[in-house]
Amino acid sequence: MSASRVAVTIVTFNSDRYIAGCLEHVLAQSHKPIAISVVDNASSDSTAAILRSFENCDGMIVSYNRGNTGFAAAQNQAIAAVPDTDWVLTLNPDVRLTPKFISSLLAASELAPAVGSVCGKLLSCSPAFEVASPPLLDSTGIYFTPNLRHLDRGQRKPDQGQFEIPQFVFGGTGAACLYRREMIRDISITGEFFDVDFFAYREDADVAWRAQLLGWKCIYTSAALAYHVRRVAPENRRDLPGIINMHSVKNRWLLRIKNTTPDLYRRYWLPITLRDFIVISGCLLREWSSLGAFPRVLKLWNRTWNKRREIMNKKRVDDAYMARWFSCEPRAEPVSLER
Repeated sequence: MSASRVAVTIVTFNSDRYIAGCLEHVLAQSHKPIAISVVDNASSDSTAAILRSFENCDGMIVSYNRGNTGFAAAQNQAIAAVPDTDWVLTLNPDVRLTPKFISSLLAASELAPAVGSVCGKLLSCSPAFEVASPPLLDSTGIYFTPNLRHLDRGQRKPDQGQFEIPQFVFGGTGAACLYRREMIRDISITGEFFDVDFFAYREDADVAWRAQLLGWKCIYTSAALAYHVRRVAPENRRDLPGIINMHSVKNRWLLRIKNTTPDLYRRYWLPITLRDFIVISGCLLREWSSLGAFPRVLKLWNRTWNKRREIMNKKRVDDAYMARWFSCEPRAEPVSLER
């Protein structure tokens, strides 16, 4: 584990409130990353000036885009800029890591074979990084419901020790997830790890689903602790910019076109259809700014189906295995469980 080489990749966009603290905590890790790649997506605040003050730090690679290319494309850009490390930790600017976060993730990666990603316990905090008492959970991994919603385990619930045991989970939130380089290469489609057509939102769920289809596992460990200021969540949807909600709606369809197997749809067609009715009705009756999602899906239709064909040709798990991950309650499995 101590010999594992780790790179950290961060995408910024008007992140001047958080990025300095984020980088300071990355640089203070007990297991030092050999590279820290930051891509700024044309911030209009003082983010770029702050990043320039870190450019001389060991392993720091900073790129400044002339326009906002989206989270997915910029993360791919950040990953491409670093050496061929064993692992890549994707990180949001509004996350602060505790000193042993990386080392704890690496330790968990050795608990089972075929581990392609590792996630830790994220606690919710205010923009000033104040933590409630008792602390509230932000994420302990993501899970999918039968209607194809993806949610964070434990989100906004008090941390009462209910997620202390290492477990297999469906995937990790891209806000802070460690990905094995071998898995990144294996599950990339048309050379893309994160799907650039997503632009932003749900791209981490797409990666998790694709990884599961190709036989890679994700382990959660509570030993890796971090704090996250979450801005995008279901309960504050009405307060978000319309463009984010539009991408959320668009990506719901891209996600399912690429990854839903016929067996999964056969099992859960009713909750999927009911959820579709709710989403479409919401766009028609209230969230008109999201109606632009549907022509975008049509424009991307052929390209998305080509990606689906490549994924399904590489699929390595059976239908029963995939189906058991879709549950109304947060789903996890013991690390000792083998298929």
